[in-house]
Amino acid sequence: MLARRAYSVAELRRALERKFPEDPGIREAIARLRQLGYLDDKKFAAHYASSLARNRAFGRYRVRRELKAKLVDYRHIEPALRQAYEETNEPELLARVLEKKLRTVRLPVTASKLSSLCQSLLRHGFAADAIMKAVRARAELRPVAEAASLTELECEAGQG
Repeated sequence: MLARRAYSVAELRRALERKFPEDPGIREAIARLRQLGYLDDKKFAAHYASSLARNRAFGRYRVRRELKAKLVDYRHIEPALRQAYEETNEPELLARVLEKKLRTVRLPVTASKLSSLCQSLLRHGFAADAIMKAVRARAELRPVAEAASLTELECEAGQG
């Protein structure tokens, strides 16, 4: 399994328990893999966070969610996020994702289109205030962004 991709400790344990239910050797196998350095949540979290930030252009919130979904030990998540976003400039990522999404939006941009765009950026893991700054900085979106209030655009997001 480790030859195909990296796993967090808990994720591999869960997969092995599914594949080999009630096998007493799982605990020893996990311990041995950790001892040999094949399983390390700290390294896994740092590499996975950096990869998601650089290659998938995910924001901090989305990367945190993805690490939690991979069952990474919570103590390693925040340091991995700090390291990933020291290497990657989050505002530049947001600008790049916004530019890419704007290529698919038909003009004129209405309030509902702007709301949909902002929701998409929120799902990408960017902070609502950073999104609104980026949107207001775009000349073609400024009139619609000024008319729409921040609370209307993030009503479903839950990220204040």
